Amino acid sequence: MGKKVKKDGDPLPKDVFDPLLIESKTAATVVLMLSSPEEEVLAKACDSLYKFASKGDENKVTLLGLGAVELLYKLISHEDPIVRRNAIMVFGIMASHHDVKKLLRELDVTNSLISHLVPEEDVVIHEFATLCLAYMAVEYTTKVQIFEQGGLEPLIRLLGSPDPDVQKNSVECIYLLVQDFQSRAAVRELNIIPPLLELLKSEYPVIQLLALKTLEVISKDGETRIMLGENKGLDCLLAILETDEFSDLHAEALAVLGNCLEDVHTLQLIQQSGGLKKLLSFIGDSTIPDIQKNAAKAITKAAYDSENRNILNEEEVEKCLINLLETDNDGVKVAASQAISAMCANLASKRAFGLQGIPQLVQLLSSDNEEVKEAAVTALVNLTAASPSNASAVAEAEGIEPLLNTLYAQRDGTIANAATVLTNLAMQEPLRVNIQNRGIMSVLAEPLRSTNSQVQSKAAFAVAVFGCDADARTEIRDAGGLGPLVELLHSKIEEVRRNACWAVMICAGDELTAVELCRLGALDILEEINLSISRKNNFSEAALEKLLDNNLSQKYSQMGYLSSNNIITDGFYDCGQIKPGMKFSSLEELSMQALTDRRAIIFINAKPQEDLPVEEKAHDSSHEQTVLSPSVSRKSSREKTRKGKGKKEEEKSKEVIQILSAVQDKINLQNTRWLPPPDLILLDYINDASKTILPLTTTWEQVVALAQGIIDAADAGIHWNRFVADKMGGPIERGKLHDFSWELHISEIEFELKCNVVPIGKVKKGTFYHRALLFKAIADRIGIGCSLVRGKYNRAWNEVKLVDDSPQGITGLLLPPREYIVDLMFEPGRLMKEGSAEADQYKHI
Repeated sequence: MGKKVKKDGDPLPKDVFDPLLIESKTAATVVLMLSSPEEEVLAKACDSLYKFASKGDENKVTLLGLGAVELLYKLISHEDPIVRRNAIMVFGIMASHHDVKKLLRELDVTNSLISHLVPEEDVVIHEFATLCLAYMAVEYTTKVQIFEQGGLEPLIRLLGSPDPDVQKNSVECIYLLVQDFQSRAAVRELNIIPPLLELLKSEYPVIQLLALKTLEVISKDGETRIMLGENKGLDCLLAILETDEFSDLHAEALAVLGNCLEDVHTLQLIQQSGGLKKLLSFIGDSTIPDIQKNAAKAITKAAYDSENRNILNEEEVEKCLINLLETDNDGVKVAASQAISAMCANLASKRAFGLQGIPQLVQLLSSDNEEVKEAAVTALVNLTAASPSNASAVAEAEGIEPLLNTLYAQRDGTIANAATVLTNLAMQEPLRVNIQNRGIMSVLAEPLRSTNSQVQSKAAFAVAVFGCDADARTEIRDAGGLGPLVELLHSKIEEVRRNACWAVMICAGDELTAVELCRLGALDILEEINLSISRKNNFSEAALEKLLDNNLSQKYSQMGYLSSNNIITDGFYDCGQIKPGMKFSSLEELSMQALTDRRAIIFINAKPQEDLPVEEKAHDSSHEQTVLSPSVSRKSSREKTRKGKGKKEEEKSKEVIQILSAVQDKINLQNTRWLPPPDLILLDYINDASKTILPLTTTWEQVVALAQGIIDAADAGIHWNRFVADKMGGPIERGKLHDFSWELHISEIEFELKCNVVPIGKVKKGTFYHRALLFKAIADRIGIGCSLVRGKYNRAWNEVKLVDDSPQGITGLLLPPREYIVDLMFEPGRLMKEGSAEADQYKHI
């Protein structure tokens, strides 16, 4: 480097230099310049970095890595306005990058940026400071910082800035801040409405749009809506809707109006000024989906208030909504369906939609869009609730099949609401039968398996509604729906548990289903529920009772009691008292078990003769007991029958035999349910009792006769018809009860049958529980009301309610019936008053 000289040629002092013009094409060098003490250098370095960062995110990341952000942070408060301005410009442009924003939050730059929003600062500083704040306000933590540091007030003031960029950045930042409820309340106090309405007059659409978006958020607050009305904001919004060149703002303007329509007073004002009619007409004429959608949403919000619904009904909003259902846009269909749901709370609107809107909603059930499907079926729920005419309209619109298909939908809300609509329709018997005939019970099996509590509840409710017919119960049983239904009894959700109990109660209406429910554990669960004060309900108690009443074998085994209303029918069996927690086995399962020394299972099966197989009829004349081993198939029974038919049958052509065999085999395949062997001896007992005991004039006489027998003088030949006691070994002396070897007799029968299951007709020496069971079995068949009670130590007895004779000298006095215990062991036919010493002795000693 040469020596510097003065202009006149004299050398300069060694420590004095001319000003240097520094240029650099390296970002790292420029970043180093940010540490210069020279203001001109700092200003130019910031300007270079602004241009460099403006070229893309890659450059912003480069500057971040070079430590530029930390150095710039020191410069945004520099005393030189140009350095300060240029530094903030770099901040503003760099803040768009996520990593930069993260560092800016760590440096807590918001407080410094807010301090530069004062009127004295340059408009460029306002522009880029608000830009930086707008970028950062996307994050929740920064929202809180700006709010707590008092940023709202200067931002609202800057809405009136003459610079459109400042206006745009400020309103955007405010829009992001008011997403938080604290900021919404604060901007109301800071009187934000007038400057926002002023921005609606801006020549820049982006500013108008941001102003409307901000108004839409803050107008969710009732007090803000009042301020909006006081500042003639509604007129501004309607003016935008009436201006075609503002069509890009119509959707947002409608969104703000939608919030305003929630207030009855506001809606009345709009109606009185003719604005509501214009609004509905505008919606009807528009073909822009966003406008149609926001309009429907506005109606939905307004319809949450009953007075608003009346006003909207007066303006015939139903026609507008029905028209929106026919658009091609799924979002509009959803919004219109939701508005219809809300308007259904108005009965006049409900009727109007029923006449015109139901066919369109039914069509939407077949939409490929799951959201559309859910919105449509939800509207149908509200339309058909407590409205038989609308329910009929759904059926007339051929909606039942689509509703059943909707039970297979993907969204839980759709499935739950489809089940609800179907139950609404089922309130009318013809529609219920129609739905049931289409197989709803098999379809409901899958919703019952849902993990969603709403679906579980509605599906269980539907089972309760449609399960009142035997065919329906058979259908859900065959579809495997009882298992998941029983599982719902475990639900911790009260509504689910209550509806599941109700459904179980209904399904337990026939014996086969009741037995299956018990096998699946419903009985144990219901007993557990009923022990809990918080979990039990009216349906749980009724379900338990119904379940046991239709599964008397298990009821007697668990509870040891059958009332006079519990009628013993064919298939009943007494396997003794079952211990808590033990599995209750079916008669078929018990019959398949190997012979043991445990207590014999006594069963009842007195089938009428016409229902019995051929070989049973052949033995009927000799009154012999025919016992078919469960292992003997019906096919082998058929073969035995053929062998006994004689030579003529043998001579039939092989072709005919083969045809008959094929038909019979097909029948056997279709009817494979195990059936207990018949008990013809019991059938004879019942027939004899019907002929000789029923003609007796009083119940008292009938009870005594059934217990001990009756003298029959018919046909001039007097003879003694012996019944329960004599059929089971006759009277036993009290002191010789231990000599009555009934156990050996029962064991011999078991050995003979090679089975633990014994028909009661086979028992010729029976103790208390055999006799009491036989007594009730016959009494139930001939119409004598009696209960069956199990005691300890093989005791059991029958209780009957009888009316005593009137006291002497008093005629026509109707006395209440009293309970008596029937003696079937010691003095057959003796009736002992319940509670007496002799009755207690009979039961316990």
